[in-house]
Amino acid sequence: MIQKIILASGSPRRRELMTRIGLNFQYVTSDIKEDLTDDPDFGHQAMRLAAMKAYNVANIYDEAYIIGADTIVVLDGVIYGKPTDAADAKNTLRALSGKQHKVITGVALVNKREGLCERFYESTDVYFRKYGDDFIDWYIETEEPFDKAGSYAIQGKGCLLVEKIEGDYDNVVGLPVSRLFQHLIKSGIRPGGLHEF
Repeated sequence: MIQKIILASGSPRRRELMTRIGLNFQYVTSDIKEDLTDDPDFGHQAMRLAAMKAYNVANIYDEAYIIGADTIVVLDGVIYGKPTDAADAKNTLRALSGKQHKVITGVALVNKREGLCERFYESTDVYFRKYGDDFIDWYIETEEPFDKAGSYAIQGKGCLLVEKIEGDYDNVVGLPVSRLFQHLIKSGIRPGGLHEF
């Protein structure tokens, strides 16, 4: 039996990660609003948003395995989401300069017909180099910071901001695919015709 997998995200970065590990999937962009709460448990917040995205798509495709994901950047207890404009991106990049922050991605695996809802999150520590406004202005002019949590893309020119990371690199890109793969196996999904693992 073919197990249909749908990524509840329009993120090209997440699609690239899932393609890279050989998953056969479709993608449908979830249209939920990413509202954050005052919950100090940032892992829980990311998982909640991931589950909301997954269920939003599962309401249409109740027979499929839906993968929802949400990534947040946290510095000193403050969440830095996607920038609203260039000024917002500049403020975020100034705040992150020379500091360590956390990138947290919540993931939800949902199948409404089977009553399945697996949730987990991954956290990676990212250390930024110290840089000035000239570099920030140059980076913003590349337009890469837009539509990125924390206003940077580690897989692109944003790698120039990074001194080192501790943890899962793919998590910083937007999806901890190694842990996701383990959850797919645990849930009885055999990606790419895999029979044993």
